[in-house]
Amino acid sequence: MLINEQIKVSEMMVIGPNGEQMGQKGLNDALTLAKYAGLDLVLMNDSGNMAVAKIMDYNKYRYERQKKLKEAQKKQRETNKELKEYRLSVTIDVHDFETRVRNAKDYLIKGHKIKAFIRFKGRQMTRPELGKDVLMRFATSLEDYSIIETPPKIDGRQIYMLLAPKTK
Repeated sequence: MLINEQIKVSEMMVIGPNGEQMGQKGLNDALTLAKYAGLDLVLMNDSGNMAVAKIMDYNKYRYERQKKLKEAQKKQRETNKELKEYRLSVTIDVHDFETRVRNAKDYLIKGHKIKAFIRFKGRQMTRPELGKDVLMRFATSLEDYSIIETPPKIDGRQIYMLLAPKTK
C-alpha cells in the first residue's frame, strides 16, 4: 500500500481517522491533515473514478492485519489435520518401537492420521511377512487410540498402512 509521499494521485476522497468522510481533497491538503493528526495518509483504493485515501496509523493497521492473517492460518491448520509419517524397520529395537508408539499416540490424540511404513533393504524383500508383523504390532499397540484405515499394503520396496484416530 502506498503511504504519505509515495502517493502520486492528485485528487482523492479522504476518510478521517474515525471513519468520517472528509470530502474530496488534493494531495497536499490530505497530507497536511494527516500530519496535523499525527497519522499517515494511506491510499486504500486508486481504481475506479475516484481514489480513496484514509488517515490512520499505518504501522498499527499493518500489525493488526498480520495478526488476523496469522490467526486465520492457525485455524486453517486446525481444520486440515496432517498426515504424520513413521518409518519403521523390520529389525527395529524394542525401545525405538516404544518411542514411535508413544509419539504416534500423541498425534492420534490431536486428531492427526498416521502413516506407518517399512522400506525393505536388500534381502528383506524376500520376507515381507516380517514387515507386516511389525506394522500389525504397531497397530495393536495403538488400538485404544486408532483404527486401521488402510491395512498393510505392499508398494514396490515398501509396505505401509494408515491409521486414523478413533472418534469419540
